[in-house]
Amino acid sequence: MFKARIVYDAAKQTGRLSTMMPARLISMNSPMLSFKYVNAREEATDMKSITDRAAQTLLWTELFRGLGMTLSYMFREPATINYPFEKGPLSPRFRGEHALRRYPSGEERCIACKLCEAVCPAQAITIEAEPRADGSRRTTRYDIDMTKCIYCGFCQEACPVDAIVESSTSGFHPSITSAELHFRFPTKWYICRAPLPVSGSG
Repeated sequence: MFKARIVYDAAKQTGRLSTMMPARLISMNSPMLSFKYVNAREEATDMKSITDRAAQTLLWTELFRGLGMTLSYMFREPATINYPFEKGPLSPRFRGEHALRRYPSGEERCIACKLCEAVCPAQAITIEAEPRADGSRRTTRYDIDMTKCIYCGFCQEACPVDAIVESSTSGFHPSITSAELHFRFPTKWYICRAPLPVSGSG
């Protein structure tokens, strides 16, 4: 708190506030005296309340009540699962690790159109291609940087031949996955899946 004074200018008939910085006023009042408990309540003085407070202090009733609650949870059904050995249910629209699909003949579906690479907002997909003998193109490199991927599903929606899907696999280690890793999925991803219905809730 700074010491301030009002200086009256007789010529201009105006008052101005003059603050003298070196001079400081040190309040000797204790700051605790200026506080007020808003929700302060008086303790009951009847015999039952006094006995209860004494029992809580001397017999540790609150401590044993907490221990009893802890012991009661030992006989209840656990609320957690032993992940990763146990996994909870997944939504049918869950978007997990990417998988490249093949035709039943074993030929890969990807035609190297690079639409998924162009539509990816995180720029996580890198595709390199070369022409085939019949004039079509095939991919020689298909990498997805999983440290950039935001699992938006745009690559799956943009693919004209349904070559890339997002599987239900959620746990994986490689930070950059290549085509060899994408093709390791079971044959259920090789079969064309019907599109999932779009719900209003997402």
